[in-house]
Amino acid sequence: MKIACVGYRVWAIDIYQNLKDKLPEHEFLLQLSESDFCELAIAAFKPDLVLFYGWSKIIPTSLVTKYSCLMLHPSSLPKYRGGSPLQNQIIRGETKSAVTIFLIDEGIDTGPIAKQKELDLSGTLSEIFERISNIGLQLTLEIALEGLSVYEQDEEEASYYNRRKPHESEITIDELTNQSSLYLYNKIRMLQDPYPNPFIKTVDGKRIVIKSAVIQD
Repeated sequence: MKIACVGYRVWAIDIYQNLKDKLPEHEFLLQLSESDFCELAIAAFKPDLVLFYGWSKIIPTSLVTKYSCLMLHPSSLPKYRGGSPLQNQIIRGETKSAVTIFLIDEGIDTGPIAKQKELDLSGTLSEIFERISNIGLQLTLEIALEGLSVYEQDEEEASYYNRRKPHESEITIDELTNQSSLYLYNKIRMLQDPYPNPFIKTVDGKRIVIKSAVIQD
């Protein structure tokens, strides 16, 4: 099998490198940065699968319609389609989610599902990303070894959320006054590196950036 791997996020690159190590009999084309992406190179490679894990740029329709292009989305699709899926789940108090691998179509996270497995949303973002990487590797290995089989998403269960903007990382006076400790803790941990960290604006025009938090009685 010939597998093209496109992505630039650390957890996605970890999946790709481990996948290559565990499938030495397969051929791989790795494009591991935005500048590396080359549609012509993918077409010349003639892949059986194209993986776009952790990729948030526009994917050419010519690739989607010609090849089996897969995306990894950290939610229980069809729930939480759209951008910033981890943040949009954590801030709403979700504790359980899923790693979903689906076949890309022309919609936003609407394609048929190939694999889905439960994901624990507790702990730091780095711990969550490690889980995503481990589960994503396992599910991708199953696809590579067993073949691609998909089923349609249930549109009645679908929900969509927009990608969060950097200014939404501010912890406001209203939130400090009216939100619970759990809400604020979740907002802080969901915005740990590499995302725009949470901050509090001060009277002298500066920002206090918050990297981590714990809840104490």
